[in-house]
Amino acid sequence: MEDAGIGWIAAIIIGGIAGWLAEMFMKSNMGVLMNIVLGIVGAAVANLLLGLIGVSLGGWLGYLVAGFIGACVLIAIARAIRR
Repeated sequence: MEDAGIGWIAAIIIGGIAGWLAEMFMKSNMGVLMNIVLGIVGAAVANLLLGLIGVSLGGWLGYLVAGFIGACVLIAIARAIRR
């Protein structure tokens, strides 16, 4: 989060938006708190995975994109584990 240049409150807000967008895209049914968690953890996971291939996303928009991608990946993993 510090590398992205945003604070904790902004990370929660952007994480919530990213999680909500992923929820709508993946057609899952989760609550607001889970959306925030998915967005924040998803951004961390996506930044890690994208960093391995040399891609760096920064700022608010980069954090939102990374959160969306990561949250979608986490939703897909959760669905695969449940089945």
